[in-house]
Amino acid sequence: MFFFAKIFWIVSQPVTICFLLMALSVLLMLFSFRRLAIAAGLVSLALVFVSFYTTSGALIVQELEDRFPRPAAPADAACVIVLGGGIPTQVDGARGGYDLDDGGDRYIETVRLAGLYPNAKIIMSGGDGSLEGVAMTEADVIRRMFNDFRIDPNRVEYDAESRDTYENAINVRAILQRLNLTHCLLVTSGFHMPRAVAIFRKLGMDVTPWVADYRTTGKESLKVTVAYPLINAGLLSTGVREWIGIVAYYFAGRVSTLYPQ
Repeated sequence: MFFFAKIFWIVSQPVTICFLLMALSVLLMLFSFRRLAIAAGLVSLALVFVSFYTTSGALIVQELEDRFPRPAAPADAACVIVLGGGIPTQVDGARGGYDLDDGGDRYIETVRLAGLYPNAKIIMSGGDGSLEGVAMTEADVIRRMFNDFRIDPNRVEYDAESRDTYENAINVRAILQRLNLTHCLLVTSGFHMPRAVAIFRKLGMDVTPWVADYRTTGKESLKVTVAYPLINAGLLSTGVREWIGIVAYYFAGRVSTLYPQ
């Protein structure tokens, strides 16, 4: 399912659909299907406009982010689970260091929580989620980061095998069972939290959602905006991808509900 999901997303993301529609329009025009060519071109233009020049993506992501507001900090925590995402492993494998992208807030928050709860175990789950495969996993990069921030290596458990969220949950469950840990904080991005929580619950794990990466203000409304076209398109891709994942996991039986509370 991992490879199918990756390939399906390459084809189904909004930018790819725009390209395919434009290519179809050209082909239809070459074969003298003028009306169909115009229709395909107009649909492509409409999708470009919605993707790049409206806040539709921000609204989708905002809804996902607001599903699990961060609770008050507990008095204590037995463990902190951080899910992979936010590390360009190909760059870090070649350049060294730990170059964080938008999802890198997950790791910054985990470092903060490690200081706030000095007795908590840290479980970092993240392997290589690319199709082509890379020499370095996210766990390899974050091990270096946590060591540089002086987090005791004996406190940290690393899962370098997971390629997606479901594998994250499966491998984390094995670690929790081995260490006899429960009631952990689950750290991931806001848009990713509903799917992650649904999977962890399906597998019988009791976790407290702890959002670490927000992409929206929480006050977004639908409007036309030309100021940030790439950000708009990125948010739409993020939101659409996450909903595709939620629906696919539901029909695959990996979650019990489409939209957990």
